[in-house]
Amino acid sequence: MARGLFPWGFFRKPLYIQQTRFSYLHMKYLFFSWLAVFVGSWIVYVEYSSYTELCRGHDCKNAICDKYRKGVIDGSACSSLCEKDTLYLAKCFTVNPHSQVYSGSWGDLEGVIKCQMEDAPHYDIGGEMEPKKEAAAFNKPTKGTSVEKFREMILNHLKAKVGDQANLADLATQVLSIADANKDGHISLPEARSTWALLQLNEFLLALVLQDREHTPKLLGFCGDLYVMEKVAYSPLYGINLPWIIEVWIPAGLRRSMDQWFTPSWPHKAKISIGLLELVEDVFHGTFGSFLMCDVSAVRFGYNERHDLKVMDARYIVPEAIFEEIIRQQRCDVDEDCLFGADCLTSCDLTKHRCTPEVTRPNLAKACDTLKDYILRGAPSDVSEELEKQLYACIALKGSAEQMEIEHSLILNNIKTLLWKKISHTKDS
Repeated sequence: MARGLFPWGFFRKPLYIQQTRFSYLHMKYLFFSWLAVFVGSWIVYVEYSSYTELCRGHDCKNAICDKYRKGVIDGSACSSLCEKDTLYLAKCFTVNPHSQVYSGSWGDLEGVIKCQMEDAPHYDIGGEMEPKKEAAAFNKPTKGTSVEKFREMILNHLKAKVGDQANLADLATQVLSIADANKDGHISLPEARSTWALLQLNEFLLALVLQDREHTPKLLGFCGDLYVMEKVAYSPLYGINLPWIIEVWIPAGLRRSMDQWFTPSWPHKAKISIGLLELVEDVFHGTFGSFLMCDVSAVRFGYNERHDLKVMDARYIVPEAIFEEIIRQQRCDVDEDCLFGADCLTSCDLTKHRCTPEVTRPNLAKACDTLKDYILRGAPSDVSEELEKQLYACIALKGSAEQMEIEHSLILNNIKTLLWKKISHTKDS
């Protein structure tokens, strides 16, 4: 009787529904778990592939050391790199496969190791304005070249790079001093070939031109066109470096806000900003000609423990003479075709479909654009209004610096004076 009143089918249906619901949730969970694993694996694969494609320091070292052992090149870092193994390539910072960048240690010194990898000489306005390494690398100067002939080669090269400056002979003497890597009073052919290869690089040339200034890291040594620069303690100019797995999920707007959170105190920022303005002065009508700053973004700069500005990546600070020569050859249909780096834009001559040589914005305007948010954030109330006014006047500068030299100098000095007055009585100065 009880079995008739309470049939088992009454209980089976809810149980079936519960099992179906459980299976559906189970499958949904498995699907999203599989999807997360797939996406995560794909991201790891892409990043690993990018890393292995970009970071080829081992290949660069092998190529350099092979030439060193064959007696083709020589330099102050060769023995440590290739024989003693006291010069190590550590963390990879490479963003362009043709220019390998690593942190490294050399005995008790910490530095940044840079090595070039390219097969054919080439200029590219859309890329880097560097003459790339030749397939038959390190073949100049030739055997039998005298020191005087090598000096003449250096002078002619420097003249082509920075123009006919009155004191290029002094710069050539500095180059010859660096070429004598073992300081034995004699420049060997392998040493000369290494030095000649380095002279082709804008970054190395700028380090020479500004070596008596505080804004470029010091050259510690070289082997072929691999060279070691002094390590800069803090980079980029502002912001925070995050692991790539976190970076990909942060929106651009939030990333910019985060960058502003991780900055030094305002007096320290003022000193760093003065350093960037002084760099603008140094590269504009400097001792050895004028240079154009074609990427003034924060990632190109850093600073040391004393808050002195340092150039981290000088590939986009190019001699004005070379820039004008190359940009004239660039074909264009609109002004945007005449852009080098992020900041060196000229106009397009539509009658000839060729780029004009004059940049639309001077170095100072680009520097002020980079400093605007950096230095205004947290600025003391008694200087913030005037500082903002001067910075926006600076950003509005148009045309080449030669065309507005007086206005250019006036604004630069006004901003520097405003900052110095605020920090000159503090230890930060």
